Amino acid sequence: MDTEELRQKVIDCLQTIYDPEIPVSIYELGLIYEIEIMPPFQNVQILMTLTAPGCPAAQSIPLEVEEKVKKIEGVNEVAVIVTWTPPWNRDMMSESAKFELGMM
Repeated sequence: MDTEELRQKVIDCLQTIYDPEIPVSIYELGLIYEIEIMPPFQNVQILMTLTAPGCPAAQSIPLEVEEKVKKIEGVNEVAVIVTWTPPWNRDMMSESAKFELGMM
């Protein structure tokens, strides 16, 4: 499997993970800043944030990301890095997320 194909599988996986307080995937919310596929071992590094530092799901969401991405066929190791820079804001959401939340 090539890097782009694996990257798309990671994105598809991230589309199934939701912030428990917002009915939109973390990917559509704009919480995923970077997905890096590192050949030749197909290690995946994900740089992400949360909606707020005090987010009740601050421990569970990154763990869920790691566990689900690890299950993708072809993925070896997964590293999830949580950052607060830049801080998340509503402008980072996709158009479909804004529409779903009635913000358009």
